[in-house]
Amino acid sequence: MRPITRPVIIAPMPASSSARLQLAGAAILFSTGGAAIKAADFSGWQIAGFRSGVAAVALWLLSREARRAWNARAVLIGVAYAACLTLFVLANRLTTAANTIFLQSTAPLYLVFLSPWLLKEPIRRQDLGFMAAVGLGLALFFVGVDSPASTAPDPVRGNLLALGSGFFWALTVCGLRWMGAADGVRGSAAVAVVAGNLIAFLVSLPMALPVGNHPPADWGLILYLGVFQIAVAYVLVTRALRSIGALEASLILLIEPVLNPVWAWAFQGERPGLWPLVGGGTILAATAMKGWLDSRSTGDVVGGAELPVEAR
Repeated sequence: MRPITRPVIIAPMPASSSARLQLAGAAILFSTGGAAIKAADFSGWQIAGFRSGVAAVALWLLSREARRAWNARAVLIGVAYAACLTLFVLANRLTTAANTIFLQSTAPLYLVFLSPWLLKEPIRRQDLGFMAAVGLGLALFFVGVDSPASTAPDPVRGNLLALGSGFFWALTVCGLRWMGAADGVRGSAAVAVVAGNLIAFLVSLPMALPVGNHPPADWGLILYLGVFQIAVAYVLVTRALRSIGALEASLILLIEPVLNPVWAWAFQGERPGLWPLVGGGTILAATAMKGWLDSRSTGDVVGGAELPVEAR
């Protein structure tokens, strides 16, 4: 007599659990940018241009939202986003991965100043403490001067470019919120991301030529950066934000700046200075606290507008 067997029923993973895994996966992919940019044997302009060119094509194919609702606002925001992308790559080639990601993470500080001017949003009392904390963290990057190294040949100039990347990321965030408030075009963020990558490619191309001879491994890094570090990570974030709160999502995405220096240390042996690490930790802690306070005052909504997609 054959034993009676019962079908095994595997319960589907809750939407929120799946979203957390997707968001964590995206943050991990984002975090590999610094190490991969340093590993590719191209110039900074070549990496910035080719990475964004591949990303624009990949996003166009992977995201339906990116193929519709194109308008002048999205292209305008794409200009700011292109500057953010390009400066991020150039900074990574000149300073440490830790300095680049931590200094770019000062973007919320610029948002506090830009929002009243561009979005007519007043500065709140709780923003003052955040500004002071981020300002302190920022100052710690300039306590002493990092010595040039093989992976960070010009730390001072790289740090300034990283600050510029953070400023243009803040402009991008303001632009996305302005566009959503103006016409509510769904999928406009995807259009701006594709437009930004396309503009970054076109602007960088003259400085990227001639290309020269490069082994397949270097081209593989370019493909990885464009397809996975930007495009796939972007798709994972957009899917996750449909079923996870803005505060939790913002905290999960902090995996990126935490792991970014770890990959550079593991693959390039890059060791950031003590003061930049303390400054970066201060900035990240202030950002996490601000997200928590904002969620208490506005409500932690799913896919909140306070958390823009991070595809950089």
